[in-house]
Amino acid sequence: QVQLVESGGGLMQAGGSVRLSCAVSGRTSSRYTMGWFRQAPGKEREFVASIAWSDGSTDYAGSVKGRFTISRDNAKNTVYLQMNSLKPEDTAVYSCAVKLVYAGSSYAESPYYYWGQGTQVTVSS
Repeated sequence: QVQLVESGGGLMQAGGSVRLSCAVSGRTSSRYTMGWFRQAPGKEREFVASIAWSDGSTDYAGSVKGRFTISRDNAKNTVYLQMNSLKPEDTAVYSCAVKLVYAGSSYAESPYYYWGQGTQVTVSS
């Protein structure tokens, strides 16, 4: 069992920054890939970024590349999503998730089998 707890969301202004955290507890492993996804009202959940726990390799959605940075702190078992230059279209519930590093594409939802409850990020214009 793996437990994921997100924090750090809130109401931000366009152009601002925020850092989300995802605390990982339970059965952690260097074979995990951690992902951030988001779901805006009325839209499908979409991939944002991922990071391999072992070597720190990352992937980003095109819409956030250059603005968002995913990182991890192995000692704290925490994954972060630094979000800069926020736009109103970044408004969504952000969730972290975990999958095995070799289990399918990091961009797809289906390989991820543990999910956090999500944290709301609202960006006002």
